[in-house]
Amino acid sequence: MRLFPADKFYMQTAIAQARLAYQEDEAPVGAVVVLKDKIIVKAYNQVERLSDPTAHAEILAVTGAAAFLRSKWLQDCVLYVTVEPCSMCAGALVLARIGRVVFGAVDPKTGAFGSKMNINDLKLNHKIKYKGGIMADECSQLMSDFFRKKREEKKTQTTAIRRTVN
Repeated sequence: MRLFPADKFYMQTAIAQARLAYQEDEAPVGAVVVLKDKIIVKAYNQVERLSDPTAHAEILAVTGAAAFLRSKWLQDCVLYVTVEPCSMCAGALVLARIGRVVFGAVDPKTGAFGSKMNINDLKLNHKIKYKGGIMADECSQLMSDFFRKKREEKKTQTTAIRRTVN
């Protein structure tokens, strides 16, 4: 797959957003919306902070871009996101008429751009152009590190509980 300099720059910016999520103990997914070669919105997962299961990076990015443009249509925009969007996010991207999606890591459990399903196969009123695998190793590593840390924390908590009980 050919990596264009602009794709790398925007994905690096999305990765920086994902790192902010990681620091806040959120699943490390970051996103940016680009219009005419300019970033108009940066976002990252805030599900835990907002106690909102819909506060995915992509949803927050779409909301921010729509507010910035004062339009519900984002057909001239490109979304860069570190992980393949889920079906909820893909549906929102269809509704927003996003022009294109570029993602890093595939998500075999919930990915809606070819991994678990393909949103374009549903024959909705908008087809989304997309490209995956951009800086996938970096994006995947961030997710792996996060969930490894979560498993270790859970193991430590379980051990502490056992010690307290005994």
